Amino acid sequence: MKTLQVLLKPASSECDIKCTYCFYRDEAAHRKTENAGYMKREVALAVIEKALEFADTCTFAFQGGEPTLAGLDFYREFVELVNTRKGREQQIYYSIQTNACRLDESWVGFLRENHFLVGVSLDGVRNTHDANRKDSGGEGTFHSVFENVRKLQRMQVPFHVLCVLNRQTAERAEAIYRFFCRKGFWYQQYIPCLDSIGDVRGEQEYSLGPKLYAQAMKKLFDLWFEDQRMGKPIYIRQFSNYLDILRGEQPEACAMYGRCSLQNVIEADGSVYPCDFYALDEYYMGNILETDFARLREEAQEERPGSFFESADRRDERCGRCRWYPLCRGGCRRDCVDEGERRRNYYCEAYQEFFEYVVERLEWLVSRMGKR
Repeated sequence: MKTLQVLLKPASSECDIKCTYCFYRDEAAHRKTENAGYMKREVALAVIEKALEFADTCTFAFQGGEPTLAGLDFYREFVELVNTRKGREQQIYYSIQTNACRLDESWVGFLRENHFLVGVSLDGVRNTHDANRKDSGGEGTFHSVFENVRKLQRMQVPFHVLCVLNRQTAERAEAIYRFFCRKGFWYQQYIPCLDSIGDVRGEQEYSLGPKLYAQAMKKLFDLWFEDQRMGKPIYIRQFSNYLDILRGEQPEACAMYGRCSLQNVIEADGSVYPCDFYALDEYYMGNILETDFARLREEAQEERPGSFFESADRRDERCGRCRWYPLCRGGCRRDCVDEGERRRNYYCEAYQEFFEYVVERLEWLVSRMGKR
C-alpha cells in the first residue's frame, strides 16, 4: 500500500501577522519569487489527481504563510475535487497549521465536517506569545488565538498546539506547560526557533541557545513524566517519538529519521521543494503541473551528487561514536552548522545533556507500555 503526504502552501508566504522569527517569510525572501500568490484551481487539481493516481492513502497538509488566507471557498472546492475523484478504498486525511486568527464559526464548522486535524501556533501564555507573534499593527495576537482555540474545543475539532521554543518561551517552559494542561490542550509540540538564513546562531533577541534549550527540555520532560506516571493523557510529540524509537518503531518526525526524506512541499504556483525548511531556488524539483509524485520520489532516491538528498548525509563523524545517536539521529538538518565538509547539530550538547537526564525514565515508560 502506497502512502503519500503532500505539504501545500495555498497562500504561499503571505500572512496576516508578523512573527519576529518567521522562518518561511525569511526563506521566501531568499527566492526569486518571494510570494507565489494564491493557489489556482489547475494547480490544486493537478496535485489531487496525481496524488490519487500515486497513492492509496493520501494526507494533504496545508501550511503557510497563513493557509487560511486562501479562503474557505478554496478548501471547500479542494475537498469536493478530492471526493469526486478518490477511489472507494482510498483513504484521505487533511491537516492545517494555522495562526488561528481567522477561525470563525464557518471555518470551525468546515474543519469539523471534513475531519481536519488542526495545528494551532500558540507560544504559551499571553506575554510569551505576544512577545513575537504580533499583527500588522504591532498588537499581540494571543487573545484572538485563544478565543478561537476555545471554538475548536467547543466544536470538538481535533487540534494540537505548537509552541516555538525561543528565548522568551524557553525561560517560561513550566508556566506554558501548566497553562496548556490547565486549559485542556492535551496535544503539544515544542520546536526550537530558527535563526534567519545566514545569521550567526544565537544573536537575535528571540534566539534559543543550547544551554537554554537543554534547560527547557529537561523541565518539560520532568512535568510530562510525572503526568505520565499519574496516567494523565498529555502528548508531547518529541517525547512520544523517543518512546517509539526505544520500542524499535519508526518515529513519525522526519528530524528523527537520521536522514532527510522527501516532504513534497508544493508552493501556490505548483513549484515543488524537498522540505519546508528548504523551499529555496537551489532545491527546486520542478512543477507539479509538469511532473508527478513517482518521478519526484525517484529523484529523491537517486541521490545525485550535489543534490539535496545526497548532501543531507554529511554528518559529523562524532555522531557515529556518540552514545545518544540512536535516539538523536543527528536531528534536523536545518539545526546543523557546517564544520568544514561536515555538519553538526547546533544543539548537540543540549541533546547529550537531555538524554543523560531522561534516558532511565524513558526506558521505564517503555517497560510499562510494552510492545504495541
